[in-house]
Order: sequence, then C-alpha cells, then structure tokens
Amino acid sequence: MVVTPFSFLVCPLDGGSLQRQGATWRCPAGHCFDVASQDYVNLLPVQKKRSLDPGDSKDMVAARRRFLDAGFYQPIAAAVNRLVLADQPANASLSCLDAGCGEGYYLRQLAAALGAGQSLAILGLDISKWAVLAAAKRDKRPNWVVGSNANLPVLAGTIDRLLCMFGFPVYPEFARVLKSGGLLLQVDTGPDHLRELREIIYPALKPERSRVMPAPGGFAHAGSESLRYNLKVSGAEPIADLLAMTPHLYRATAEGRARAAALTEIALTVDVRLTGFVRTTVG
Repeated sequence: MVVTPFSFLVCPLDGGSLQRQGATWRCPAGHCFDVASQDYVNLLPVQKKRSLDPGDSKDMVAARRRFLDAGFYQPIAAAVNRLVLADQPANASLSCLDAGCGEGYYLRQLAAALGAGQSLAILGLDISKWAVLAAAKRDKRPNWVVGSNANLPVLAGTIDRLLCMFGFPVYPEFARVLKSGGLLLQVDTGPDHLRELREIIYPALKPERSRVMPAPGGFAHAGSESLRYNLKVSGAEPIADLLAMTPHLYRATAEGRARAAALTEIALTVDVRLTGFVRTTVG
C-alpha cells in the first residue's frame, strides 16, 4: 500500500500548472501559494469567496470529527471503499479527489482499505479552512487544499476517482478533471436518513422528492445502491455532535433544538444512496 499526494494542481487565478518548490506552489505567471506549517495550501482566492470564512466552522468540524471517529458512519466508508476499489488489480495505481473532504475521514478510510501492492494519489479539497486544517493534522500523506468545487484547482483529465460525500456537486467541473472512464461516486441522504431525529426537531416532515438522478452531461450511469442500517447514539454530547454536523442545526427552530438537546439517547436510521457515474469519452 502506497499513499502519495496528488500533484496535478493548477493556479486558481490563471489556470497555469502549479509546481511545488519547497514550501511554495508556483505557476509560470509567478503566482505563489504558500504551504502552511500544517502542510496544506489555500487555493481559494479572496475574490472568489462568498464570505470571509466560508464552509463549516471550527466547531462544526470538531463535532464531525468526534462523531465520525466513534465509528457511527463506518459502514458508509466501507461501501465507498468497495465501490472505489472494485475490480482493481493488485498493482492498481489510482488518483482520487474528495471534493468536499471535511476533516478527511473517508479518505483515511479509503487509504486504509488499499491492497498491499496498490497505490493511491490523494487530494482532499474543502472550502472550509478549518476542515482542511483538521485533515492535514491527521494525515500528512495526501495533498490537502482549501478550494471550491465551482473552480477545482486541478489539471483537466487527471483524476481516476472523485468522491462527493453529502456535498455540492458541480458536474461540469467534475467532468473536466476526471479521466475518460473515471468514476464519480456521489453519496446522498435517503428519504429515511435520521428520520427519528428530524421528527423530534421539526413540527412536521416535508414529503421527500424523487431521488432518481439522471446522468449529468459528460457522464453515464454506473449503477446505484442504497445502504440502510440502524444505530443507537447514547449521550448528550454525541447527539449534539450529530446535530451540529448536519444542516438541521440551522434549519430547526429554537424549540426543536431544545428538544434535541434534552435527549440522552436516540435510535436512528441511517439511509444513504450511493450513485456511480462514469466519465464518458472526452473530446
């Protein structure tokens, strides 16, 4: 098993190829991006931010780290690993981008699932600097980048596998950076995901819309599957962490949040949909 950083990065200002020189990434036009002491690089220019501190906050990242480290979503990681590495030979060499990597949980799980002779070049990207900082502190092997899915700082046609885990897909950018035949694996919540928690924090649940996803431009369907299982979360802090790492923290009313804060145990349904799309022939 060999895990290496993914190095085909481009300048977010002019699209020129970046080369690492010591603690700096530099493009031919002279734009420079320093590698932080924690070993990540910020490739999200100020003029392309929609807020001063976009993405998950420091507290949200910490909550997600604690919840995921407890293993509650390990079956999701195992399913992702199986689909990403399916039918790969013992000496496979792949590149993988997690577009919206958070604190790096799924990429670390994927790296651990590699076979003895397989190699993986990894790029973890998130718009939250707090998420990327947390990921870089945990594992120095991948390249960790602060960036946006709307303008991936990645050279075209260089990615074999692209993960979009409960994130915000930007299909034209995903198509641009994937190789022909490359796999986009998208993981989304199903209609019953965390239903028990949602029933507590909302007065009523909205009807679920159809989850049938047409293949986006430049892609063909590569199959889909549902993953459902039950779990029990005990303790006020893990329940609070779960709520903090979901959009429900901000969507719920104050009364709903108070009801969740009063819980000391909850049985939950995990319901997710894993959908694969293959990049069709480029050009």
